Amino acid sequence: MSHQKILILDFGGSYTQLVARSVRKQNVFCEVLPYSTAISAIEAGGYCGIILSGGSKSVNAPESLLIDNAILSLNVPVLGIAYGMHLLAKISGGQVSFGGESAVGSHVVEFGEGSDLMAGLGAASTCVFGHPDCVGQAEGFTVTACSKECKVAGFEDAKRHLYGVQFHPEVDETECGADIIRNFLFNVCGCRGDWSMDAYIDSQVEQIRRTAGGGKVLCALSGGVDSSVSAVMVHKAVGDALHCIFVDHGLLRKNEADEVEKVFREQFKINFVRVDAADRFVSKLAGVTDPERKRKIVGEEFIRVFEEEARKLGQVDYFVQGTIYPDIIESGIGDHKVVKSHHNVGGLPDIIDFKEIIEPVRMLFKDEVREAGRLMGIPEEIVARQPFPGPGLCVRVIGEVTHERLDLLRDADAIVRHEIIKNGLHKQISQYFAVLTDMKSVGVRSGERTYESTIALRAIKTTDFMTANWSRIPYDVLETISSRIVNEVCGVNRVVFDITTKPPSTIEWE
Repeated sequence: MSHQKILILDFGGSYTQLVARSVRKQNVFCEVLPYSTAISAIEAGGYCGIILSGGSKSVNAPESLLIDNAILSLNVPVLGIAYGMHLLAKISGGQVSFGGESAVGSHVVEFGEGSDLMAGLGAASTCVFGHPDCVGQAEGFTVTACSKECKVAGFEDAKRHLYGVQFHPEVDETECGADIIRNFLFNVCGCRGDWSMDAYIDSQVEQIRRTAGGGKVLCALSGGVDSSVSAVMVHKAVGDALHCIFVDHGLLRKNEADEVEKVFREQFKINFVRVDAADRFVSKLAGVTDPERKRKIVGEEFIRVFEEEARKLGQVDYFVQGTIYPDIIESGIGDHKVVKSHHNVGGLPDIIDFKEIIEPVRMLFKDEVREAGRLMGIPEEIVARQPFPGPGLCVRVIGEVTHERLDLLRDADAIVRHEIIKNGLHKQISQYFAVLTDMKSVGVRSGERTYESTIALRAIKTTDFMTANWSRIPYDVLETISSRIVNEVCGVNRVVFDITTKPPSTIEWE
């Protein structure tokens, strides 16, 4: 069964994925493609609406990101957000000029009447503005919203189905944001809200069955929520034809390998092979300090191990892995720069021995993957498991990776996780872990001078992992964690706490 789709053209805005999540929350499916996507591909996509995302550039700059003007002739409703609104104005003959930094921030917006996009919003609401440029003149458009700082905070040309807002309706701080997205989807685009996670699971299972039915399937199972949901979804489609390979690469958290084996071998009864490859991976990482090289090495070695295991099983045509949508976006989409490559996206070798790669959750965000897992009956301890980087602890060991440094980090990280759970904070914090930095500092132990490593603590709260805020862990809990680490973990004499948001930082340090 096909579903209605909304297309989001990405101009590199930091909130693009929030737009996608806002759309999907309305039970409408959407896809994110680069702004440079050919008009023929857009036309062939059968989209019932298009959203132009925000972006940091100015439409007046020489290097501005532009779209084909033919997009206005597709007879498909278009909503421009911030930079996207400026594009609509410019290609329609309007004027966009620098409004000053005072145009950025939270401002009260007043709404006009008679607009399908602004229906039911009331007279005024607080909205978040993120771009210093403002539309000064909009040829052919009717102004539907304004603020003291921005005279054209919203406009529309209902005859051409073109709409724009200067502010960001996708962020929580915009009070009427969800209503504006809903109005665009249902009032303007005529969406039915026909997409659900149940339907997604059914369609993926059927697609996997058509693709891989009758052949052997190999799954990269890490025990994390992404690969676990992928494995169960594929198992629903092909049954015992699925063989899950779990690589114990020596880069996992304390006792994690044994826990994963117990759950999937005993509870799920899935064909499960555990490969001990710790020495192999650590030797490949010897002397490597660049995080991108680490990710590429781990990704390549993963594939090589799976190729070897596949040969032992005989002919295996299909390879399953738990790539999710943020992995693809952060690894670079279209012309956009890479934030960081993920081992199951950017780290794939040019040549692998499998006919095709199956990625059942590649179109889902993290919270959607969890929802799918619950619907398929996966236990909560797996579904709610903390995200863990594909390259494992090697990207939480800053600098050189050795068995000794990994063991040190494992011990520190186990203390962090134990204390967070013990104090009941694990349900409030989306992700929490320790990082072994490459910094040493002077300390004192038993009256003697020490020169030992520094552990950094990272704890964040997020809904979609595209943006995140640091978690306010109580001081007494932080004190206990710090005290335990410096007293119980040999080689550490200092603990620091990371209090930066994403963006500008990422969740992981590497």
